[in-house]
Amino acid sequence: MSLGPFLRTPFTDLTGCLVNHQSYEKCGKMEMEMMDCLEAYGVERGEKMCADIIADFRECLGARKQLLRFHAMRNERLKQYYFGDRKKEELFADPPRVDAY
Repeated sequence: MSLGPFLRTPFTDLTGCLVNHQSYEKCGKMEMEMMDCLEAYGVERGEKMCADIIADFRECLGARKQLLRFHAMRNERLKQYYFGDRKKEELFADPPRVDAY
């Protein structure tokens, strides 16, 4: 995934700030840290210098590791159920009450 536009024009400079995640409280701060780092080093050099911050921001957006962890836990519970280590009633935890939030 490229961080800069494929073709840079004055129009891309004007409209580049329209798409961001600042209105979402989950990833807004990470995006700002990433953009500050990229601004300090430049886009090309910043891809190497800010790689860890960029990876954290992409994980915040996509939640790939979180989904992989969820699938691994679900598959382990199903495997235990199929081999008879768990009963069907204790396969998954009870959901929280409706007014618990």
